Amino acid sequence: MHKKLKLWDAVMLVMGSMIGSGIFIVSADIMRNLGSGFWLIVVWIITGIMTIAAAISYGELSALFPKAGGQYTYLKEIFGKKMGFLYGWGLFTVIQTGTIAAVAVAFGKYTAYLIPALNDAAPIFQSGEFKITWIQIVAILVILLLTYINTRGVESGKLLQNIFTGSKILALLGLIAAGFFFVNVSHLSENFSFGWDSFSNIRKDALGNLTNYGWERIGGMTLLGGIAAAMVGSVFSSVAWESVTFVSGEIDNPKKNVVKSMIYGTSAVMVLYIAANVVYLNALDRDTVAFAANDRVAVAASQNIFGSAGTIIIALLVMVSTFGCNNGLILAGARVFQTMARDGMFFRSAAENNTNEVPGNALWMQGIWASLLCLSGQYGNLLDMISFVIVLFYMITVFGVIYLRIKQPELQRPYKTWLYPVTPVVYLIIGTGFCILLLIYKQQYTWPGFIIVLLGLPVYYLINRKQSSAK
Repeated sequence: MHKKLKLWDAVMLVMGSMIGSGIFIVSADIMRNLGSGFWLIVVWIITGIMTIAAAISYGELSALFPKAGGQYTYLKEIFGKKMGFLYGWGLFTVIQTGTIAAVAVAFGKYTAYLIPALNDAAPIFQSGEFKITWIQIVAILVILLLTYINTRGVESGKLLQNIFTGSKILALLGLIAAGFFFVNVSHLSENFSFGWDSFSNIRKDALGNLTNYGWERIGGMTLLGGIAAAMVGSVFSSVAWESVTFVSGEIDNPKKNVVKSMIYGTSAVMVLYIAANVVYLNALDRDTVAFAANDRVAVAASQNIFGSAGTIIIALLVMVSTFGCNNGLILAGARVFQTMARDGMFFRSAAENNTNEVPGNALWMQGIWASLLCLSGQYGNLLDMISFVIVLFYMITVFGVIYLRIKQPELQRPYKTWLYPVTPVVYLIIGTGFCILLLIYKQQYTWPGFIIVLLGLPVYYLINRKQSSAK
């Protein structure tokens, strides 16, 4: 593959793939679960430690296996083809494509914020609860447009990624600065006045709508369950940084630049996320954070900062953010499916590059499936359930660093995990706690995603049987 991506491009891919719509929304749910500005920031700090520890650990694997496919390649090389396939299966069925669909629909919703006619229009088609709206059509058009741009060559995707990632970073920095200087009444001390005390305020009415019924003090195991539930949103807002490993084969000096891009990119994004949450706590009181309309905390904060223009400012920021995020996801994801195809683990036609030296068929397969998920209307529920599986695969991959150190200590490692074995162990401890607590207290976030991945097992055996017959 041609090495057309430099270190800066790789960092922009990491940051652009991470920053989507989550940071503007999920803090409402975190506040409802824990009821304190202190615990809100703690959740984001824990998530930041997890994310950066994983990125540092992945660096060792990226230097050992500096080729396209990233996490799929690491799992296949360390634990065998079956584990690699199960990850790739989950990536195609929902992790990557479901994220693309969700981010595209977020773009459509904020476009409708600026063009109310899209919001008010009758559904194009409706049968019972299933319906197709103009927002979904906008989402699909965005996916197809970005897919087409990326089929024109990696240079096209790279340019778009750098422009949109740079724009949203500058816009976020502007929002953060304004959140400290232009707020008339600061709620920061009020939100931090609860200290270590934690509260819950999660109850729904008969129609399933959240209601502000008052804050109930929690502690002990209930608090741990609340932290795990709160982290579903923060973890999902902080994934996709590993997308840069999918395009290792097209990065200049991948043994050094992939790990640098992951560490620089994840660290910068987590600092931005924590700063943005401090702004929310500065601009809004506890109830407004927890019960912002449609969980749009950033919109509520922006209205307090900029007045009536705040809604438009945030709508534009989210549109830029989601557009750039999806470009990164689309650019990177197809490289995994191409690598799988070359291993006989995916549609054979996805293996080849087009005349622009990019995996055109894999890009279109990914784009079409993501578009169908947009129409299904179920991707949002699937994504809520997939955070458990994402962390599980992260843990298996991070454990792979320790496993290889024990099994193959003689391997030449161009980069060694910083503070090994502390860094991977820290991730494994936090990740294990997160997964166990979800299994105990929030099973709706665990089993559905796990079952989706396990459905890949019969597909794997079917593929292998066909290959054996062909031989």
